[in-house]
Amino acid sequence: MAVDVAIPGMGESVSEVILIEWLKGDGEYVERDEPICVLETDKANVDLPSPAGGVLQHLQALETTLEVGGVIARIEEGAAPAVKVAEEAPAAAPAKSTEDAPAPFAAEEAPAAQTDAKEASTALSPAVRWLVEEHALDPVAIVGTGKDGRLTKKDVLGHLHGLKAAAKEAPVAELPAPAQATPVPASPAPAREASKPIESDEEGIRREPMSRIRQRIAQHLVGAQHNAAMLTTFNEVDLSGVMQLRAKYKERFAEVHGVSLGLMSFFSRAVVLGLGEYPAVNARIDGTDIVYHDFVNLGIAVSTDRGLLVPILRRAEQLSMAGVEGEIKRLVLGARDNKLALDELSGGTFTITNGGVFGSLLSTPILNAPQSGILGMHAIMDRPIAVDGEVVIRPMMYVALSYDHRLVDGQQSVSFLVRVKELVEDPTRLILEV
Repeated sequence: MAVDVAIPGMGESVSEVILIEWLKGDGEYVERDEPICVLETDKANVDLPSPAGGVLQHLQALETTLEVGGVIARIEEGAAPAVKVAEEAPAAAPAKSTEDAPAPFAAEEAPAAQTDAKEASTALSPAVRWLVEEHALDPVAIVGTGKDGRLTKKDVLGHLHGLKAAAKEAPVAELPAPAQATPVPASPAPAREASKPIESDEEGIRREPMSRIRQRIAQHLVGAQHNAAMLTTFNEVDLSGVMQLRAKYKERFAEVHGVSLGLMSFFSRAVVLGLGEYPAVNARIDGTDIVYHDFVNLGIAVSTDRGLLVPILRRAEQLSMAGVEGEIKRLVLGARDNKLALDELSGGTFTITNGGVFGSLLSTPILNAPQSGILGMHAIMDRPIAVDGEVVIRPMMYVALSYDHRLVDGQQSVSFLVRVKELVEDPTRLILEV
């Protein structure tokens, strides 16, 4: 029986996708829930799992734009897995003499090498996997510098540069093609055409098309400025208490909870408590109505190679400090490795962005529409301040709250930011919620 593979619903505001990569070839056997292709949306690239096990039939070409609900492929259930045909093929072929065998263990070592390569390829992000497949590289042969030895785009590009340099030094030499233990009966998944490097013209000007995600980010940010009466209020936070608490308990915290005790959990918890007291900052405008939320879906802005993403900590008010840290770690890694589902990138009610990780001392963050508030964190700097009539050096951070003045009054915005400041400066109040 044939099963159509349709484009599923992908969350709010996503109505169409672009097919950018086939992970499985036409005529290849796939298992149920095995990723078969990569789809690009205006929020993220996502893998599309197979709805059934069987032989895959491609119905759409790469770079095709498809609407949600459109059929992209077909699965023929009940068809024999392609690998079985490959296993039977060598039996019908005449046996080779032992003199032709290059080495006595070649047949035994090949499967292990293929297994390693397969495991390495499944751990690759779509961007890295595309480069590896496009240039027919062995990911096992490339040294990864990412977390846990993962390959990054920079690693692959550096490896390619090394191969090109070696080819120039020895133009006659050719790299041997990797041996295949068994013939592949199905057509391999077509790789995307290699994009030719865009060279500058004689005046030194280079023009490149914007990615779909970058276009969407641009439209979203401009729309936020056009459709909201956006203002920003500032304050500064003394982080002495947080620093002392982290220095005292960070090792024990990591042992007990398996995650590091970072700054974001303190600010996240302070924001949650502050939003409970000033619900307008956690609300949004819908036409002539104000939509309030009795929960906090907290967005955490993450910078990736493809642009800014804002994964969501759902029901952040129900999370402990360790729960916040664990969820932030999962979402940040998922965003950078392109492993997040679209529902993890939508539905936020308030956002935190931390420009301090890049060295920003002060900025005015732009609202993440339709939200009415966003908190900007910045770099921590030792500065002289007056405490009890004396000048002391303290680790200080400027914080900024951008808000929609159509909904949030000045008194509410300033009071909310002061409340966040009070809670972070005295971490005990975060625990006691006072």
